[in-house]
Amino acid sequence: MRILIIEDEKRLADSLKALLESRGFTVETAYDGETGAEYAELGIYDLLILDVMMPGLNGYALARQVRARRCAVPILMLTAKSEVLDRIEGLNAGADYYLTKPFDTRELLACIGALLRRQGGQVDTLSFGNTTLDIADGTLACGDEKIRLSAREFDVMRLLMQSGPHNLSKENLLARVWGYDSNAVENHVEVYVGFLRKKLAAIGSDIRIAAIRRLGYHLEVPGGQQPPKK
Repeated sequence: MRILIIEDEKRLADSLKALLESRGFTVETAYDGETGAEYAELGIYDLLILDVMMPGLNGYALARQVRARRCAVPILMLTAKSEVLDRIEGLNAGADYYLTKPFDTRELLACIGALLRRQGGQVDTLSFGNTTLDIADGTLACGDEKIRLSAREFDVMRLLMQSGPHNLSKENLLARVWGYDSNAVENHVEVYVGFLRKKLAAIGSDIRIAAIRRLGYHLEVPGGQQPPKK
């Protein structure tokens, strides 16, 4: 899961990043509202953690801007502003939850878990055809056969499983797995798709990672789940 932290207090942002990365999340940070808005509008994040009091574009304005782009990503606001009217303004701006500083990290993690579950983002396994991806231990399983995936293989396979028969572009995979500012190129996606094809074959999976020129990749089972017609 990919989380964006937008917080102008760099020490706090970096400590939150370290905490969430230790829990298995992929985390990126922005230290001002304008940069945060540019990141958020890429549409590659599963959750935004957003400070309210920032110079320039504050958290309320940023949330409104994100929602105006019809981006439905969950937003968790972190702020020292604890008055009822502040909470109302935050929720009306588009936040899904409003957590006041100082906060207990256990409550923060519980809020994150709740918001991701509400979006369908946190599940134990993903399945397609006769194959299951275990989210907790990063393994692909088919019957009694299992194989462990590398971190990149896992991220690519998770996105393919979530998209199922729907095409997922190479550009989308690059942004969501390697990050929008990465030096990775489309060949990196092709290489990891190749790795996954070999591992699927090794466990006897009936999944096929199909490629469609200029449209990307999707999963299919010959004679079974197929992509939608264009």
